[in-house]
Amino acid sequence: MAVKIIVKNRKAYHEYEVLEKVEAGISLVGTEVKSLRAGKINLGDGYCHITRDYKLELRDVHISHWDFGNIQNHDPMRVRSLLMHKREIIRLYSKIKEKGLTLIPLSLYFKRNWIKVEIGLCRGKKLHDKRQTLKEKDAKREIDRLKKGDF
Repeated sequence: MAVKIIVKNRKAYHEYEVLEKVEAGISLVGTEVKSLRAGKINLGDGYCHITRDYKLELRDVHISHWDFGNIQNHDPMRVRSLLMHKREIIRLYSKIKEKGLTLIPLSLYFKRNWIKVEIGLCRGKKLHDKRQTLKEKDAKREIDRLKKGDF
């Protein structure tokens, strides 16, 4: 199955501990799809919200205007609905009721002809957790460098 990644939210992996990942479809308009094909998206401040009637929404994600659009161009910061089965949304809702858990978009990608969003059930990291993650990353990089023979 061909998967082409449009964008990854690297900030999310630094700021949050990802407990679980799920895949959702996204409802877009035509000019948004064309902007995504050009890679003009920012997931940095994005988050997912579950409404009272169990609808999943993607908020604070900026998809830039399509350069060749007309007055019908989309609003870059509009709320986009995500497509999942209701029982999956209810399961996620029961988990985010726990203290400190949230839904964060981790990546957007093309799967066949569809655009999918990878959503992470996340818990915020403390400062010491972030430092520990950086130490582990540096140690792994050092080990790989020594294995390669680049002294």
